[in-house]
Amino acid sequence: MLRIASLFVALLTATMTHADDMSAREGWTVLPTGKSHDQLVNDLKAAVKQNGLIVVTQAGPTKAAAARGITIPGNRVIGVFNNDFAVRVLELSTAAMIEAPIRFYVTENADGTATLSYKTPSFVFAPYTDGGTELQAIAQDLDTRFDTIAKSVASSQ
Repeated sequence: MLRIASLFVALLTATMTHADDMSAREGWTVLPTGKSHDQLVNDLKAAVKQNGLIVVTQAGPTKAAAARGITIPGNRVIGVFNNDFAVRVLELSTAAMIEAPIRFYVTENADGTATLSYKTPSFVFAPYTDGGTELQAIAQDLDTRFDTIAKSVASSQ
């Protein structure tokens, strides 16, 4: 019985890791910051708006877990896009629209700082070859915007 309880505790602990385990993967940008989770989320939302995009979706398990009595690190996925990009993408590839909105990921580190991560839009849209070079150009425009947003919020304190 003790062995089963120990295994359960080990598994539970393993699932509640902080963002310290975030590392760049193919197609990802990962930017550690000195900001708290809440501050990074707020700054990200403001920068998204300043760069002509809109926060379309937000989701995260942290508050729902807390309501269940479970404490987990801050964790928020923020989907961004705008209608101009949506219409342009749809003109080129109906299938590619499943990727919208494209997401930023804010995760809390063990030291109280937060990390900003995202898959680059060009990586996200790469499989949709039916959109041709025009879809690639849209993705590159979004790459530039995402890079500008990410660098501005990651560097400002």
